[in-house]
This record gives sequence, C-alpha cells and structure tokens, in this order.
Amino acid sequence: MPPIPPLDLNPPPGTRVFITGGAHGIGRATAEAYAARNARICILDRTPVKDAPDDWLCIQGSATSAEETEAAFAAMDRRWGGVDVAFANAGMAANKPSLDLTEADWQQVLDLNLTGVFLTCQAAGRRMIPRGAGLILATSSIYGLTAGANRAAYTATKAAVANLIRTLAIEWGPHGVRVNAIAPGYVETEMVMALVQRGTLKTDTMKARTPLARLGKPQDIAAMAAFLGSPGAAWINGAVIPVDGGWMANGGPE
Repeated sequence: MPPIPPLDLNPPPGTRVFITGGAHGIGRATAEAYAARNARICILDRTPVKDAPDDWLCIQGSATSAEETEAAFAAMDRRWGGVDVAFANAGMAANKPSLDLTEADWQQVLDLNLTGVFLTCQAAGRRMIPRGAGLILATSSIYGLTAGANRAAYTATKAAVANLIRTLAIEWGPHGVRVNAIAPGYVETEMVMALVQRGTLKTDTMKARTPLARLGKPQDIAAMAAFLGSPGAAWINGAVIPVDGGWMANGGPE
C-alpha cells in the first residue's frame, strides 16, 4: 500500500483572494493570514484600508452595490487574471428590540448582511464556474444557527446567509466550486466592542457561556478561513462551521 501523503493545510502560493469588509476585524485578519502564505489580496470596503502592503489591491466601495462589487472583481481580473477565493465577510450588528426596528433599520441590515453576500457570491461564481474551480466563503454567525432576543434583523440575515451558502454549494459544487460559511462566536472586533461600550453586551456574560472562557480573536476566524482555502479542505462544501470557543455547544444563558 503506498504511503499516505502529508496533508497540505496551506493555501497554494499565489492564491488570489477577494475579501469584503477587509479594512479591519475578521476581514483584515483573514487578508493577513492569506498574505502570510504568499497570497494576492484584494479588499473591498467602504472604509479606507490603513497600512496595507503595497502589493494589496485596496478598493473603496460598498458590498451592497452590484456595480462596485463587479468593478472590484474586474480590477482583480485585470491585475491577476481572476479570483481563487472570495470571502463575503462585510456585515453589521443590529441589536434593538423588534418593536423598535424601523423599516430603514431592517433594510440596512438586509442590504449588507444578505444582499451584499449574494452579490459577492454571484460575481465570484460567474468567474469560477467557467474554469471549474474556486472557493467562496461567507461570514454567518452563531446567531445564524440559533436565535436571540433583540436581534431580529441580525439573526434573520445570518440564518439566510447559512442557507444561501448551502444552496450555492449544491448548485455550484458540480462545477468544482466549493461554497462554505464560517459562523463566528463573540469576537473582539470593533463591532462587538462598540456594543460592549454601549452596554448592549457584557463581556463577563459572553465569557461565562463560552467554555473556553474568552472572546475570540479575529485571527481565530482567519485561521479557519485560510484552512478552507487549502488542499486539505478540498472535500468541505456546503458547511456552516461554528468557530466560537464552544458557545454553540453550551446551552446555558447567553
């Protein structure tokens, strides 16, 4: 019996990576994780990307715009001839009692957390399917897998992302395109810490429910995103993977 080859857990050098919401937080950490493995990075974000390496392609624009998303992918096409990994990561929090949600509140969350994800997936799929290869990732949430009070717009959109990803995985898998989602727990990002500062979330409560007794780091999520881009993850498709320190496994109070 021939020896089993060692598992390759790193993205191939030169991997072309597109990330929305990559100016900070999970998106920036993922860009850095791939760049450390000699990937080529394109970021689309409404916020200017600070201190980016000179060889990154950083585009200021919104993932909620089909035109701006397509233009960012087209810039990758011109510079590197296509895309290998597309990470639909841009999103926003929405912690408010359901009776206080305005139509404008609801639409804003829907536009970014769901429509923006779809637009990125669609633009990536149009490029990956003809060549029969590629990986599409999206950021769902633990609240895409369970529910929570005062999060109606957030939980609805993150759950929709999880099922969107499963649908695309079924549809595009036969063409060689894998589609997966990561469901982060509570991570020390600007978005989460802003809710802590407002008193909406309590750090001690979040840690108490998490068996590893800490909040996540953006790098914890980035490590999963980089692994999914490796040959070792070649048979992972249609998965929504919690990276949450055990939060989903614990049925205690939130």
